[in-house]
Amino acid sequence: MPRSKPVPGADPDRWRAFAVCLLAGFMTLLDVSVVNVALPSVQAGLRTSSAQLSWVVAGYTLAFGLALVPSGRLGDGLGRRRMFLAGLAAFTVLSMVCGVSVSGTWLVCARLGQGVAGGMLTPQVVGLMQQLFQGRERGRAAGFYGAMVAAATAVGPLVGGLLLRAAGSADGWRWVFFVNLPIGVVTFALAFRLLPQDGGQRQAARLDLAGVVLLGAGVAAIILPLIRAEDGRGHVRWSLLGLGPVLLACFVGWERHHRRRKGSALVDLHLLRHRPYAIGTLIGVVYFAGYTGLVFVLSLYFQRGLGYSALAAGAAGAPFSIGSSISAAFGGRATHRFGRPLVVVGTFTVALALVGMGLLVRHHHRAPMWLVLCGPLLVAGLGSGLVIGPNLTLALQRVPPTQGGTAAAVLQTAQRIGSAFGLAVVGSAFLGTLAASHGDSSLAVRRGLFISAVLVGVALLAAVADVLGSTRGRRQAAS
Repeated sequence: MPRSKPVPGADPDRWRAFAVCLLAGFMTLLDVSVVNVALPSVQAGLRTSSAQLSWVVAGYTLAFGLALVPSGRLGDGLGRRRMFLAGLAAFTVLSMVCGVSVSGTWLVCARLGQGVAGGMLTPQVVGLMQQLFQGRERGRAAGFYGAMVAAATAVGPLVGGLLLRAAGSADGWRWVFFVNLPIGVVTFALAFRLLPQDGGQRQAARLDLAGVVLLGAGVAAIILPLIRAEDGRGHVRWSLLGLGPVLLACFVGWERHHRRRKGSALVDLHLLRHRPYAIGTLIGVVYFAGYTGLVFVLSLYFQRGLGYSALAAGAAGAPFSIGSSISAAFGGRATHRFGRPLVVVGTFTVALALVGMGLLVRHHHRAPMWLVLCGPLLVAGLGSGLVIGPNLTLALQRVPPTQGGTAAAVLQTAQRIGSAFGLAVVGSAFLGTLAASHGDSSLAVRRGLFISAVLVGVALLAAVADVLGSTRGRRQAAS
């Protein structure tokens, strides 16, 4: 983190406080992917059913997504420091509960609670970023945030593989959760000392319970069938996917009614009238679909197709997180200068790298694939670092700091839906092709990479449309 500069009125501990936020955010996001590697160990140790094993991952993802918006609203009202500390404490304790589980049911219930705690904490990270930084500094902070998101997503399998190898396959899965305890305790102590006080001017946070229920039901109706499709087990109720938009439309109608009657709402729908926020949310949905699908399909390819261990598969995907970490810092600093064209360059680079990977797999499938894909993965990571952080900064640039948590939570919920969609579509394409082609993993991964490239291409088109629209608007204003 950069040294704090004497900015008038700014918190002198702002960069250290934000580093603590990033550490907590990394821990919660890492738990989305790191547990995947430990599932065989969980099944052997607890003798869980297939349904329980599925919900160890799906329960966390779903609870996390459902908690985001209410928690963002509570953070804006009650205070982000309070919500951050409460979420971090709950996440740490529930990690211990997960680690000492004696049955599949115990573990599933603990994972649901852990997901809620992670969803409580995550919106406060971006809300505090909005509160602590202004102007160029906010862009730099968003760059670090983007690097954290990319690293947490990409290195999960590697971290899980290392923990299982160190602790052994029998009870190694428990250490996937126990490792959160020292991190959580240290992070809580630092956060208690460094995070800015909420102050006494905070308004009472009265949650619109009907809005919470409608929004939660709509998000769940969309995410649940996507999770089931990704998992590949059991019957997928696609009718729920059609019900989701209906419930979300009811949520929008209710929020408008509630705002007229009560003067407040769970989500200020006027946010979507801000072009940067609306475009940023759209880009977040489709980019995270392609980006998460890429990480997932490569993990499947390395492990199921090429027979890599979880540790080796994680190491093979490391160039992506390295590239993203390198470019995210530059992207954060350059956002204020270049704006949305930076996202255009990033999405174009990722899409091009994905197409290149597909061609390399097709023509060099007999070579060591970790070596063949190392370069394109690094390039894709470099492009990704120019997307996540800058898009976040641009989306939130006109959002008042008092609404930062709620606005971030809505954006992150949209990204969650995008990630679930990408995992379902890309994962189903890989596994379906693998079965239909009698084990041709080269063909399966090429189709998965192509779908990911199309999704990133949609994000590219949205970014280009925004740049063209902004240019046309400036010309009209000048004339």
